[in-house]
Amino acid sequence: MLAMFIYPTTTEAQISVGIAIRVRNAPPPLPEYYQPVCPEDGYLWTPGYWAYSNDDGEYYWVPGEWVEPPEYGDLWTPCYWGYSGGYYGYHDGYWGREVGYYGGVNYGYGYGGSGYYGGRWSGNHFRYNTAVMNVNRNIVHNTYVDRSHVTNPRSGNRPSYNGPGGSRAVPTAHQRVAMRANHTRPTAIQSSHKQAASKNRSQFASVNKGHPAITAVNRTGKNGMKPQQQASHQKQVSQQQNKQQQARQQQARQHQGKQQPNKQQQANRQKQQVSQQRQQKAGQQRQQASQQRQQHASQQKQQANQQRQQQAGQQRQQQASQQRQQASQQRHQQANQQKQQASQQRQQQASQQRQQASQQRQQQASQQRQQANQQASQQRQQQASQQRQQQASQQRQQQQQRQQAPQQRQQAPQQRQQAPQQHQQAPQQHQQAPQRQKQER
Repeated sequence: MLAMFIYPTTTEAQISVGIAIRVRNAPPPLPEYYQPVCPEDGYLWTPGYWAYSNDDGEYYWVPGEWVEPPEYGDLWTPCYWGYSGGYYGYHDGYWGREVGYYGGVNYGYGYGGSGYYGGRWSGNHFRYNTAVMNVNRNIVHNTYVDRSHVTNPRSGNRPSYNGPGGSRAVPTAHQRVAMRANHTRPTAIQSSHKQAASKNRSQFASVNKGHPAITAVNRTGKNGMKPQQQASHQKQVSQQQNKQQQARQQQARQHQGKQQPNKQQQANRQKQQVSQQRQQKAGQQRQQASQQRQQHASQQKQQANQQRQQQAGQQRQQQASQQRQQASQQRHQQANQQKQQASQQRQQQASQQRQQASQQRQQQASQQRQQANQQASQQRQQQASQQRQQQASQQRQQQQQRQQAPQQRQQAPQQRQQAPQQHQQAPQQHQQAPQRQKQER
């Protein structure tokens, strides 16, 4: 057998659903078992499975158990073994909002190889499908019945892996989406439950031959075996104890025959040795039990601290993301408001400018009309004044002409009388003209 670990590289918010362990040989078939009664409302069933111990180099059975989910609305996707490249790889289970791919392995009790039909969430309450789930209706009242997925029980081997000789299912498109979604690791109780199974040798396949004594538990720490299984297990234990006691008695008788005839002393020594051995075994068992309790408590505390730290980190990331989103929304709102205000201001300014331009045009037109009216009025007044002046001048001229007319009529006879005298003087003036010119020279 060859096993190797491959550590996931994803963040805490999204755990890896890849291969955690690779083994050469296939895991044993799934054992037949009865599901214990649900202990209380809100618990979900997680099927049992074959895990692998790298220290012991063999498979061991982790019993199925009822577990309280990390958060309301979470569903469990079981682990599975898948064959690839000559190895069987272990894919760890996880919590998520939807059930993903679990190799097509028929675990029963709602996990028929694809999806989950054992119940569904309704708000903060989980409703159980009593057609496939073992629920006490006097304790749990959120129930319903859906027999659409109920099939006849299988007989013979039930493969516990995906690959040759097992399931051949491949992931659907919906299951691939669920595989890439955010997941939550198994709870601290689940991890402690698995570790406790790895410490119990009766759970190993080499010891139980594929039929573990504890196949399922009501919850961690409580046995969920069938009554027949419990009786068979107790019978096997008592038979082993009787054989050991008979072997010790036979050794004691042989020792008594070889040693001194003082049988009473030999018997006392044997009793002391047996008592000492019992005391030593009891002390060792108490120490181991105490150490296991301390280890479990320490591991639970560490896991609880890790979960609290993870939750706190997730809460801080969510708060930071919400704050960034709120800041971004506020910036967008402020930018939109500023754009709207700027647009309104531009519209108001444009409207005011149009109103002012219209008023200015109206005022200019009114002023131009007034100036034109004034100029026309002045021109009319000037023309009227000029016309009056011309008329008055004409009237004066006419009056002067009327006044001068009688004088002109009186002077006309005198002018006619002087005309002959002027004709007589004319030759004399012609004669005197050369003399005046000489005198002037």
